[in-house]
Amino acid sequence: MGKITFLNPEFFWLFLLIPVVIAWYFWKRNQQSATLKMSSTTGFKNSESLLVKLKPSLYVFRILALCSLIIALARPRTVDVSNQTKTTKGIDIVMAIDVSGSMLAKDLKPNRMEALKRVAADFVGERPNDRIGLVLYASEAYTKTPVTSDKAIILEAIKEIKYDNALQDGTGIGMGLATAVNRLKDSKAKSRVIILLTDGVNNAGFIEPETAADIAKQYGIKVYTIGIGSNGMAESPYAYGPNGGFLFKLQKVEIDEQLMKSIARKTDGTYFRATSNDRLAQIYNAINKLETTEIQELKFYDYDEKYRFFVSFAVLLLLLEVGLRNTVYRSFI
Repeated sequence: MGKITFLNPEFFWLFLLIPVVIAWYFWKRNQQSATLKMSSTTGFKNSESLLVKLKPSLYVFRILALCSLIIALARPRTVDVSNQTKTTKGIDIVMAIDVSGSMLAKDLKPNRMEALKRVAADFVGERPNDRIGLVLYASEAYTKTPVTSDKAIILEAIKEIKYDNALQDGTGIGMGLATAVNRLKDSKAKSRVIILLTDGVNNAGFIEPETAADIAKQYGIKVYTIGIGSNGMAESPYAYGPNGGFLFKLQKVEIDEQLMKSIARKTDGTYFRATSNDRLAQIYNAINKLETTEIQELKFYDYDEKYRFFVSFAVLLLLLEVGLRNTVYRSFI
């Protein structure tokens, strides 16, 4: 009965009448049968037939029928609720990620790039109703994944991010931002957002970051900028070793924070600094809360009425009582 609800539970107050009805029966039951006064019953055999003993069950049937009718009036029913959500105003987001060699620095664990991939994947999972794209840049930039609502494609693209010399090493912040703007400029979404992440200073590319920011502003695209890297020194790659792997040494972390703040301010965004894995996760959580999507939720209720069973049960009991009273117990007064 845990899933059954009642449309009119106030009818359960009628159960308070049941004790009154029962008390009335016991008070009146001696008047429901004829009586014969005799001076002595010694000569009569003291035995009651089964029918006599079962006659009170007629009144039990009536009480049970009354209880069933009260439950029926309360309208018991089960409810199956199904939800359907509809995004009314979606957001298109492009993550522009620096994949230069310095992203292999180990101040975040296991390194900046792997830490970012984990957080970015979690961020995508928190945006089920938005479209997301991915732009990678070093000295140049390219679109890894265009804006799409297929989160499986985005998550797979994030997993594949690595430093593989596909792009000439360097940090072309303007190139990355301009490529991201190009992916969003024709979007019809209510809000268009770029998350621009770097761990260095602009030292490559033929598009100035300020110029790319002006273009973003012209198209009404908001840019959140993130500088990733600890304050001070970080164990960073500086050369290849004899086995082809990177050699690391402590190097000063250099991030053009003034530039990143300027880009964010110009496009009505915000600049963040991620100096640890936890701080990076907090930043993406903050952006996730700042950029909320309006969702319309539709609920569909499927009611299965249960009162018919109780009405049928009450009618059956009443018919049984009337039938017995007018057949088997007809000779009883």
